[in-house]
Amino acid sequence: MSDFKHKHSLGQNFLNDKKVLINIIDSVDVKEDDLIIEVGPGQGALTKYLKLFKSNLICYEVDVRVKKYLDQFLDDKTKVIFGDFLNADVLNDIKDIKYNDLYVIANLPYYITTPIIEKIINDKIDVKEMVLMVQNEVADRLSAKPGSKDYGSISVLLSYYYDISKLFFVNRKCFTPVPNVDSAVIKFTKRKLVNTCNEELFKRVVRDSFAMKRKNIKNNLKKYNLGIIEEVLKEYNLNLQSRAEQIPLECFIKIVNRLDDNNDKK
Repeated sequence: MSDFKHKHSLGQNFLNDKKVLINIIDSVDVKEDDLIIEVGPGQGALTKYLKLFKSNLICYEVDVRVKKYLDQFLDDKTKVIFGDFLNADVLNDIKDIKYNDLYVIANLPYYITTPIIEKIINDKIDVKEMVLMVQNEVADRLSAKPGSKDYGSISVLLSYYYDISKLFFVNRKCFTPVPNVDSAVIKFTKRKLVNTCNEELFKRVVRDSFAMKRKNIKNNLKKYNLGIIEEVLKEYNLNLQSRAEQIPLECFIKIVNRLDDNNDKK
């Protein structure tokens, strides 16, 4: 494997620390009748441990040069699909597999972390849990809570669908080649949606709220009904001078529902 030429353009930094791999496996409780999707298996360092679950396993890999490493894992419950996960019809790929729960476990290329997560949401892939290796700073943003400096639109949007927690830090020296940044493993657990809303309107309102981080809600959401927004904010001891990073998920959901109700009445 030492003669393998890693492609920087593909974000190839292969995890080589056994302790980290074991910690990833220990963070999930996959059964034999479940299904795991691994994105970017590379030479199969994590794949080797995922096989221990004896579950169904589909790996998506864009680099055909690693086929010789991944072929060893193939059997009647394991499949490798060579192609870009972002362009894959995942629901079609898994439709003939009988399984109970679906997990996504992966060491993600840093540059496509968010697009991969957004694809899973937008394609309505029903994932019970995701355990992902991502850039440490990205992990902080994805798992950020209201009032913290890392709390942003992506924190809110993802928390609508998942409970998100940062599991552990991973030093950059655990990879080959060594990247310029450290990593972290983050866990997404599917939420039971008790309070729901118009998802498209929710996405627009949240993104507009954080459009200019130095601006307050009055400025960022001036194209919406500010009277309705102000009423909801008051219920959370906030006002139109508040900034988006102060607003919790439940408040955003209530704002969207009130705006949506008002639109229906017109």
